[in-house]
Amino acid sequence: MKMKRGDTGRLGEKLAQEFLEKRGFCIIETNYRCPEGEVDIVALQGGCLVFVEVRTKSSLVFGSPEESITRTKKRRLIATAHHYRQIHDQLPASWRIDLVAVKLDHKAKLSYIELIENAVTGD
Repeated sequence: MKMKRGDTGRLGEKLAQEFLEKRGFCIIETNYRCPEGEVDIVALQGGCLVFVEVRTKSSLVFGSPEESITRTKKRRLIATAHHYRQIHDQLPASWRIDLVAVKLDHKAKLSYIELIENAVTGD
């Protein structure tokens, strides 16, 4: 049975959270939304604030998870990160936007998961 898109995304975000926590990330917030957009995970890693976009795919027909972030989505992620930092003080000055790429097999089991640091930059 094929998973619905929303279910695939939620499973990917859950797997990404576990993956990040095992690597020492402290999850502050998930599914942060503001007028500029939304970000899947906000975390701390050492002295760095990390905004994490999770991309989950169960098929590579339309490209890899990494290839699915559009220029518009990148701009929204950057704007969302700036908004988050403006309304939350006591955060580290250094920050970045990472991508966690999740690939599920046809049975919705984890096929691979990868962290790409600084996946979205302001250039």
